[in-house]
Amino acid sequence: MKVFKFGGASVDSVSRIRKLPDILNSYKSEKLLIVISAMGKSTNALEKVAEAFYAGDTPTALERFGQIKQNHLQIAGSLGLADNSVFQQKMTDFFTEVEWLLLDKPVRSYNYYYDQIVCVGELLSTSIVSNFLFAEGIQNQWVDVRDVFATDDQFRAANIEWDKTKTLVPELILPLFKETDIILTQGFIGSTDSNESTTLGREGSDYSAAIFANLLEAGSLTIWKDVEGVMNADPKAFPEAQYIRELGYDEVIEMAFYGAQVIHPKTIKPLQNKSIPLYVKCFLDPKLPGTLIHSKHISSLPPIIVLKQNQSLIHFRSKDYSFVGEEGTASLYNMLSSLHIQANLLQTGAVILQVCTDNIPEKIENLALEASGIFDVQIENGLTLLTVRHYQKESLEKLIQGRMVVLQQWSPETVQTLMR
Repeated sequence: MKVFKFGGASVDSVSRIRKLPDILNSYKSEKLLIVISAMGKSTNALEKVAEAFYAGDTPTALERFGQIKQNHLQIAGSLGLADNSVFQQKMTDFFTEVEWLLLDKPVRSYNYYYDQIVCVGELLSTSIVSNFLFAEGIQNQWVDVRDVFATDDQFRAANIEWDKTKTLVPELILPLFKETDIILTQGFIGSTDSNESTTLGREGSDYSAAIFANLLEAGSLTIWKDVEGVMNADPKAFPEAQYIRELGYDEVIEMAFYGAQVIHPKTIKPLQNKSIPLYVKCFLDPKLPGTLIHSKHISSLPPIIVLKQNQSLIHFRSKDYSFVGEEGTASLYNMLSSLHIQANLLQTGAVILQVCTDNIPEKIENLALEASGIFDVQIENGLTLLTVRHYQKESLEKLIQGRMVVLQQWSPETVQTLMR
Protein backbone atom coordinates (compact mmCIF):
# COMPACT_ATOMS: atom_id res chain seq x y z
CA MET A 1 0.00 0.00 0.00
CA LYS A 2 1.21 3.49 -0.88
CA VAL A 3 0.20 6.95 0.30
CA PHE A 4 0.05 9.83 -2.20
CA LYS A 5 -0.30 13.49 -1.41
CA PHE A 6 -1.31 16.01 -4.08
CA GLY A 7 -0.81 19.65 -3.10
CA GLY A 8 -2.95 22.63 -4.03
CA ALA A 9 -0.91 23.33 -7.17
CA SER A 10 -1.74 19.83 -8.43
CA VAL A 11 -5.49 20.54 -8.42
CA ASP A 12 -5.67 24.29 -9.03
CA SER A 13 -7.09 24.09 -12.55
CA VAL A 14 -9.15 21.85 -14.80
CA SER A 15 -6.12 20.94 -16.90
CA ARG A 16 -4.11 19.81 -13.87
CA ILE A 17 -6.95 17.79 -12.35
CA ARG A 18 -7.27 16.02 -15.71
CA LYS A 19 -3.69 14.75 -15.28
CA LEU A 20 -4.60 12.71 -12.19
CA PRO A 21 -6.19 9.70 -13.96
CA ASP A 22 -3.04 9.07 -16.01
CA ILE A 23 -0.90 9.08 -12.85
CA LEU A 24 -3.27 6.82 -10.93
CA ASN A 25 -3.75 4.40 -13.82
CA SER A 26 -0.02 3.68 -13.76
CA TYR A 27 -0.48 2.32 -10.20
CA LYS A 28 -3.46 0.05 -10.96
CA SER A 29 -2.05 -2.90 -9.04
CA GLU A 30 -1.53 -0.84 -5.86
CA LYS A 31 -3.72 0.04 -2.90
CA LEU A 32 -3.55 3.84 -2.65
CA LEU A 33 -4.57 6.26 0.07
CA ILE A 34 -4.61 9.73 -1.48
CA VAL A 35 -4.47 12.98 0.49
CA ILE A 36 -5.46 16.13 -1.40
CA SER A 37 -5.08 19.78 -0.39
CA ALA A 38 -7.39 22.70 -1.08
CA MET A 39 -7.27 24.00 -4.64
CA GLY A 40 -4.61 26.57 -5.46
CA LYS A 41 -5.03 29.69 -3.36
CA SER A 42 -8.36 28.62 -1.82
CA THR A 43 -6.92 28.57 1.70
CA ASN A 44 -5.73 32.17 1.32
CA ALA A 45 -9.16 33.19 0.02
CA LEU A 46 -10.93 31.43 2.89
CA GLU A 47 -8.64 33.20 5.37
CA LYS A 48 -9.92 36.50 3.97
CA VAL A 49 -13.49 35.28 4.57
CA ALA A 50 -12.62 34.45 8.20
CA GLU A 51 -10.99 37.86 8.70
CA ALA A 52 -14.04 39.74 7.38
CA PHE A 53 -16.42 37.62 9.46
CA TYR A 54 -14.46 38.16 12.68
CA ALA A 55 -14.26 41.90 11.99
CA GLY A 56 -18.08 41.96 11.87
CA ASP A 57 -18.23 42.66 8.14
CA THR A 58 -20.82 40.04 7.18
CA PRO A 59 -21.54 41.37 3.65
CA THR A 60 -17.85 41.21 2.68
CA ALA A 61 -17.46 37.75 4.21
CA LEU A 62 -20.47 36.44 2.26
CA GLU A 63 -19.30 38.12 -0.95
CA ARG A 64 -15.83 36.61 -0.66
CA PHE A 65 -17.24 33.20 0.10
CA GLY A 66 -19.61 33.53 -2.86
CA GLN A 67 -16.61 33.99 -5.14
CA ILE A 68 -15.02 30.83 -3.72
CA LYS A 69 -18.28 28.93 -4.33
CA GLN A 70 -18.49 30.05 -7.93
CA ASN A 71 -14.87 29.17 -8.61
CA HIS A 72 -15.33 25.62 -7.34
CA LEU A 73 -18.64 25.14 -9.16
CA GLN A 74 -17.11 26.43 -12.37
CA ILE A 75 -14.22 23.95 -12.12
CA ALA A 76 -16.68 21.14 -11.32
CA GLY A 77 -18.82 22.09 -14.32
CA SER A 78 -15.79 22.11 -16.62
CA LEU A 79 -14.99 18.59 -15.41
CA GLY A 80 -18.47 17.41 -16.40
CA LEU A 81 -19.99 17.28 -12.91
CA ALA A 82 -22.77 19.84 -13.37
CA ASP A 83 -25.48 17.19 -13.79
CA ASN A 84 -24.34 14.96 -10.92
CA SER A 85 -27.14 15.60 -8.42
CA VAL A 86 -25.55 13.66 -5.53
CA PHE A 87 -22.30 15.59 -5.93
CA GLN A 88 -24.12 18.93 -6.24
CA GLN A 89 -26.06 18.25 -3.03
CA LYS A 90 -22.84 17.43 -1.18
CA MET A 91 -21.27 20.70 -2.34
CA THR A 92 -24.41 22.60 -1.30
CA ASP A 93 -24.20 21.07 2.17
CA PHE A 94 -20.61 22.26 2.56
CA PHE A 95 -21.49 25.75 1.31
CA THR A 96 -24.50 26.01 3.63
CA GLU A 97 -22.46 24.94 6.65
CA VAL A 98 -20.13 27.92 6.18
CA GLU A 99 -22.84 30.40 5.19
CA TRP A 100 -24.86 29.68 8.32
CA LEU A 101 -21.76 30.37 10.40
CA LEU A 102 -21.09 33.64 8.55
CA LEU A 103 -24.59 34.89 9.40
CA ASP A 104 -23.83 34.44 13.11
CA LYS A 105 -21.90 36.74 15.42
CA PRO A 106 -18.45 35.70 16.70
CA VAL A 107 -18.44 34.82 20.39
CA ARG A 108 -15.33 32.62 20.45
CA SER A 109 -11.70 33.12 19.47
CA TYR A 110 -10.64 34.02 15.93
CA ASN A 111 -8.65 30.80 15.67
CA TYR A 112 -11.77 28.75 16.32
CA TYR A 113 -13.70 30.42 13.51
CA TYR A 114 -10.66 30.26 11.24
CA ASP A 115 -10.66 26.47 11.48
CA GLN A 116 -14.42 26.09 10.95
CA ILE A 117 -14.25 28.21 7.77
CA VAL A 118 -10.88 27.32 6.25
CA CYS A 119 -11.35 23.54 6.54
CA VAL A 120 -14.02 23.62 3.81
CA GLY A 121 -11.32 24.15 1.15
CA GLU A 122 -10.09 20.56 1.50
CA LEU A 123 -13.63 19.16 1.66
CA LEU A 124 -14.57 20.90 -1.60
CA SER A 125 -11.42 19.96 -3.52
CA THR A 126 -11.55 16.29 -2.54
CA SER A 127 -15.26 16.04 -3.40
CA ILE A 128 -14.59 17.44 -6.86
CA VAL A 129 -11.60 15.16 -7.50
CA SER A 130 -13.36 12.05 -6.15
CA ASN A 131 -16.39 12.54 -8.40
CA PHE A 132 -14.24 13.40 -11.40
CA LEU A 133 -12.27 10.17 -10.95
CA PHE A 134 -15.54 8.21 -10.80
CA ALA A 135 -16.59 9.87 -14.07
CA GLU A 136 -13.28 8.72 -15.56
CA GLY A 137 -13.92 5.14 -14.49
CA ILE A 138 -11.61 5.17 -11.47
CA GLN A 139 -13.41 3.75 -8.45
CA ASN A 140 -12.58 5.38 -5.12
CA GLN A 141 -13.96 5.94 -1.64
CA TRP A 142 -14.19 9.51 -0.32
CA VAL A 143 -13.55 9.83 3.43
CA ASP A 144 -14.01 12.82 5.73
CA VAL A 145 -10.70 12.88 7.60
CA ARG A 146 -12.37 14.66 10.51
CA ASP A 147 -13.88 11.27 11.38
CA VAL A 148 -10.41 9.73 11.47
CA PHE A 149 -7.93 12.28 12.84
CA ALA A 150 -8.61 13.10 16.48
CA THR A 151 -6.95 16.29 17.72
CA ASP A 152 -6.86 18.59 20.71
CA ASP A 153 -8.58 21.99 20.58
CA GLN A 154 -5.54 24.15 19.87
CA PHE A 155 -7.19 25.72 16.85
CA ARG A 156 -4.96 26.61 13.87
CA ALA A 157 -2.16 24.44 15.32
CA ALA A 158 -3.96 21.34 16.55
CA ASN A 159 -2.00 18.37 17.87
CA ILE A 160 -2.90 14.84 16.84
CA GLU A 161 -4.31 12.71 19.65
CA TRP A 162 -2.20 9.72 18.70
CA ASP A 163 -3.77 7.06 20.93
CA LYS A 164 -7.26 7.68 19.58
CA THR A 165 -6.15 8.21 15.98
CA LYS A 166 -4.12 4.96 16.09
CA THR A 167 -7.40 3.16 16.82
CA LEU A 168 -9.54 5.06 14.29
CA VAL A 169 -7.27 4.73 11.24
CA PRO A 170 -7.20 0.92 11.07
CA GLU A 171 -10.80 0.69 12.26
CA LEU A 172 -12.23 3.07 9.63
CA ILE A 173 -9.73 2.93 6.75
CA LEU A 174 -8.49 -0.65 6.40
CA PRO A 175 -11.96 -2.22 5.85
CA LEU A 176 -12.54 0.15 2.93
CA PHE A 177 -9.60 -1.36 1.05
CA LYS A 178 -11.62 -4.59 0.78
CA GLU A 179 -14.08 -2.68 -1.42
CA THR A 180 -11.81 -0.36 -3.39
CA ASP A 181 -8.15 0.16 -4.28
CA ILE A 182 -8.28 3.94 -3.80
CA ILE A 183 -9.28 5.92 -0.72
CA LEU A 184 -9.35 9.67 -1.13
CA THR A 185 -9.31 12.10 1.79
CA GLN A 186 -8.19 15.51 2.99
CA GLY A 187 -4.99 16.86 4.47
CA PHE A 188 -4.52 19.68 6.98
CA ILE A 189 -7.68 19.07 9.02
CA GLY A 190 -9.00 17.00 11.92
CA SER A 191 -11.57 17.37 14.69
CA THR A 192 -11.91 17.53 18.45
CA ASP A 193 -13.90 15.24 20.74
CA SER A 194 -16.72 17.78 20.36
CA ASN A 195 -16.68 17.38 16.56
CA GLU A 196 -15.28 20.86 16.04
CA SER A 197 -13.07 21.19 12.97
CA THR A 198 -9.37 21.86 13.54
CA THR A 199 -6.39 22.56 11.29
CA LEU A 200 -2.85 21.26 11.78
CA GLY A 201 -1.00 24.42 10.69
CA ARG A 202 -0.37 25.85 7.24
CA GLU A 203 0.87 23.31 4.68
CA GLY A 204 -0.19 20.56 7.10
CA SER A 205 -1.32 18.18 4.34
CA ASP A 206 2.21 16.72 4.12
CA TYR A 207 1.98 15.88 7.81
CA SER A 208 -1.48 14.33 7.35
CA ALA A 209 -0.11 12.06 4.63
CA ALA A 210 2.83 11.05 6.85
CA ILE A 211 0.46 10.15 9.70
CA PHE A 212 -1.52 7.89 7.39
CA ALA A 213 1.69 6.32 6.07
CA ASN A 214 2.85 5.61 9.62
CA LEU A 215 -0.41 4.18 10.94
CA LEU A 216 -1.13 2.12 7.81
CA GLU A 217 2.45 0.78 7.61
CA ALA A 218 2.68 2.09 4.04
CA GLY A 219 5.47 1.01 1.71
CA SER A 220 6.15 4.64 0.79
CA LEU A 221 4.79 8.16 0.74
CA THR A 222 4.90 10.21 -2.45
CA ILE A 223 4.33 13.96 -2.43
CA TRP A 224 3.41 15.19 -5.91
CA LYS A 225 4.51 18.74 -6.73
CA ASP A 226 4.91 21.00 -9.76
CA VAL A 227 8.73 20.84 -9.59
CA GLU A 228 11.26 18.19 -10.60
CA GLY A 229 11.95 17.28 -6.98
CA VAL A 230 13.61 18.88 -3.97
CA MET A 231 15.80 21.84 -4.96
CA ASN A 232 18.69 23.34 -2.99
CA ALA A 233 16.91 26.73 -3.01
CA ASP A 234 13.61 28.27 -4.02
CA PRO A 235 13.86 28.47 -7.83
CA LYS A 236 11.62 31.55 -7.84
CA ALA A 237 14.22 33.46 -5.82
CA PHE A 238 17.29 31.63 -7.14
CA PRO A 239 16.96 30.71 -10.84
CA GLU A 240 20.23 28.75 -10.63
CA ALA A 241 18.77 26.37 -7.99
CA GLN A 242 19.89 22.75 -8.35
CA TYR A 243 17.79 19.59 -8.24
CA ILE A 244 18.79 17.10 -5.51
CA ARG A 245 18.28 13.43 -6.35
CA GLU A 246 18.62 11.96 -2.86
CA LEU A 247 18.47 13.21 0.73
CA GLY A 248 18.57 11.77 4.23
CA TYR A 249 15.80 12.31 6.78
CA ASP A 250 18.24 14.29 8.93
CA GLU A 251 18.98 16.81 6.19
CA VAL A 252 15.30 17.35 5.36
CA ILE A 253 14.48 17.90 9.04
CA GLU A 254 17.19 20.58 9.16
CA MET A 255 15.85 22.19 5.96
CA ALA A 256 12.29 22.24 7.32
CA PHE A 257 13.43 23.59 10.70
CA TYR A 258 15.15 26.54 9.04
CA GLY A 259 12.08 27.35 6.95
CA ALA A 260 12.44 25.58 3.60
CA GLN A 261 8.96 25.23 2.08
CA VAL A 262 9.55 21.85 0.43
CA ILE A 263 8.25 19.63 3.26
CA HIS A 264 6.11 20.46 6.32
CA PRO A 265 8.38 20.38 9.41
CA LYS A 266 6.40 17.62 11.18
CA THR A 267 6.33 15.30 8.17
CA ILE A 268 9.58 13.40 8.63
CA LYS A 269 9.22 12.02 12.18
CA PRO A 270 6.27 9.64 11.48
CA LEU A 271 8.14 8.33 8.43
CA GLN A 272 11.53 8.07 10.12
CA ASN A 273 10.02 6.14 13.05
CA LYS A 274 9.05 3.32 10.67
CA SER A 275 11.74 3.81 7.98
CA ILE A 276 9.15 4.68 5.33
CA PRO A 277 10.79 6.23 2.24
CA LEU A 278 9.48 9.57 0.98
CA TYR A 279 9.44 10.49 -2.70
CA VAL A 280 8.96 14.02 -4.00
CA LYS A 281 7.85 13.71 -7.62
CA CYS A 282 6.63 15.99 -10.41
CA PHE A 283 2.98 15.50 -11.39
CA LEU A 284 3.62 17.47 -14.60
CA ASP A 285 6.06 14.75 -15.72
CA PRO A 286 5.59 11.60 -13.61
CA LYS A 287 8.38 9.79 -15.49
CA LEU A 288 11.01 11.99 -13.83
CA PRO A 289 12.72 10.18 -10.92
CA GLY A 290 12.08 12.93 -8.37
CA THR A 291 13.85 13.02 -5.01
CA LEU A 292 14.17 10.06 -2.66
CA ILE A 293 14.31 10.81 1.07
CA HIS A 294 15.30 7.98 3.41
CA SER A 295 17.32 7.00 6.47
CA LYS A 296 20.76 7.01 4.82
CA HIS A 297 23.12 9.95 5.32
CA ILE A 298 23.96 11.64 2.03
CA SER A 299 27.30 13.44 1.74
CA SER A 300 28.61 15.96 -0.81
CA LEU A 301 25.41 17.99 -0.95
CA PRO A 302 25.36 21.41 -2.62
CA PRO A 303 24.81 24.51 -0.46
CA ILE A 304 21.18 24.50 0.67
CA ILE A 305 19.76 28.02 0.83
CA VAL A 306 16.70 29.11 2.81
CA LEU A 307 15.53 32.73 2.73
CA LYS A 308 12.89 33.98 5.18
CA GLN A 309 11.50 37.46 4.64
CA ASN A 310 9.50 39.64 7.04
CA GLN A 311 11.52 38.81 10.15
CA SER A 312 11.59 40.67 13.46
CA LEU A 313 14.51 40.93 15.86
CA ILE A 314 13.51 41.40 19.50
CA HIS A 315 16.15 42.71 21.90
CA PHE A 316 15.66 41.74 25.58
CA ARG A 317 18.08 43.73 27.76
CA SER A 318 18.56 43.32 31.50
CA LYS A 319 16.93 46.28 33.26
CA ASP A 320 19.78 46.83 35.76
CA TYR A 321 22.71 45.50 33.70
CA SER A 322 22.93 42.38 35.83
CA PHE A 323 23.76 39.17 33.97
CA VAL A 324 20.80 37.66 32.16
CA GLY A 325 21.88 34.24 33.44
CA GLU A 326 19.98 30.97 33.55
CA GLU A 327 16.88 32.40 35.24
CA GLY A 328 16.34 35.14 32.65
CA THR A 329 16.98 32.74 29.77
CA ALA A 330 14.59 30.15 31.22
CA SER A 331 11.89 32.80 31.68
CA LEU A 332 12.18 33.89 28.06
CA TYR A 333 12.00 30.31 26.77
CA ASN A 334 8.86 29.74 28.85
CA MET A 335 7.27 32.86 27.35
CA LEU A 336 8.13 31.76 23.81
CA SER A 337 6.62 28.35 24.50
CA SER A 338 3.41 29.65 26.08
CA LEU A 339 2.83 32.08 23.19
CA HIS A 340 3.72 29.47 20.52
CA ILE A 341 6.51 31.61 19.07
CA GLN A 342 9.25 29.89 17.05
CA ALA A 343 12.70 31.39 17.57
CA ASN A 344 14.31 31.25 14.12
CA LEU A 345 17.58 32.55 15.58
CA LEU A 346 18.53 33.19 19.19
CA GLN A 347 21.70 34.78 20.52
CA THR A 348 22.66 35.35 24.15
CA GLY A 349 25.04 37.82 25.75
CA ALA A 350 25.90 38.93 29.26
CA VAL A 351 23.05 41.43 29.60
CA ILE A 352 21.05 40.92 26.40
CA LEU A 353 19.10 38.18 24.64
CA GLN A 354 18.17 38.59 20.97
CA VAL A 355 15.44 36.56 19.28
CA CYS A 356 14.63 36.53 15.58
CA THR A 357 11.11 35.36 14.75
CA ASP A 358 8.47 35.66 12.04
CA ASN A 359 6.82 39.07 12.16
CA ILE A 360 3.40 38.18 13.57
CA PRO A 361 2.44 41.49 15.25
CA GLU A 362 -0.09 40.12 17.73
CA LYS A 363 2.29 37.47 19.06
CA ILE A 364 5.25 39.85 19.21
CA GLU A 365 3.21 42.47 21.08
CA ASN A 366 2.08 39.86 23.63
CA LEU A 367 5.67 38.69 24.10
CA ALA A 368 6.97 42.22 24.54
CA LEU A 369 4.26 42.99 27.09
CA GLU A 370 4.91 39.83 29.09
CA ALA A 371 8.70 40.26 29.01
CA SER A 372 8.64 43.95 29.95
CA GLY A 373 8.50 43.05 33.64
CA ILE A 374 11.96 41.48 33.39
CA PHE A 375 13.63 43.16 30.39
CA ASP A 376 13.79 46.39 28.47
CA VAL A 377 12.38 45.36 25.11
CA GLN A 378 13.12 46.76 21.64
CA ILE A 379 11.77 45.46 18.34
CA GLU A 380 13.29 45.78 14.89
CA ASN A 381 11.15 44.79 11.89
CA GLY A 382 11.60 44.36 8.15
CA LEU A 383 14.58 42.00 8.28
CA THR A 384 15.57 38.97 6.17
CA LEU A 385 17.01 35.73 7.56
CA LEU A 386 19.36 33.80 5.30
CA THR A 387 20.28 30.23 6.28
CA VAL A 388 22.88 28.27 4.30
CA ARG A 389 23.65 24.62 4.97
CA HIS A 390 26.96 23.23 3.62
CA TYR A 391 28.01 26.79 2.92
CA GLN A 392 30.94 27.89 0.81
CA LYS A 393 32.65 31.18 1.59
CA GLU A 394 32.48 32.61 -1.93
CA SER A 395 28.80 31.84 -2.48
CA LEU A 396 27.92 33.16 0.99
CA GLU A 397 29.62 36.48 0.29
CA LYS A 398 27.60 36.84 -2.91
CA LEU A 399 24.35 36.12 -1.09
CA ILE A 400 24.87 38.88 1.49
CA GLN A 401 26.51 41.39 -0.87
CA GLY A 402 25.01 44.84 -0.50
CA ARG A 403 23.11 43.96 2.69
CA MET A 404 23.84 45.09 6.24
CA VAL A 405 24.43 42.16 8.60
CA VAL A 406 22.51 42.58 11.86
CA LEU A 407 23.25 39.21 13.45
CA GLN A 408 25.20 36.13 12.40
CA GLN A 409 25.76 32.62 13.76
CA TRP A 410 28.12 29.94 12.48
CA SER A 411 28.48 26.21 12.99
CA PRO A 412 30.56 23.72 10.97
CA GLU A 413 27.49 22.87 8.82
CA THR A 414 25.29 25.97 8.90
CA VAL A 415 25.52 29.75 8.85
CA GLN A 416 22.59 32.03 9.62
CA THR A 417 22.67 35.71 8.71
CA LEU A 418 20.01 38.25 9.68
CA MET A 419 20.15 41.20 7.30
CA ARG A 420 18.64 44.58 6.59
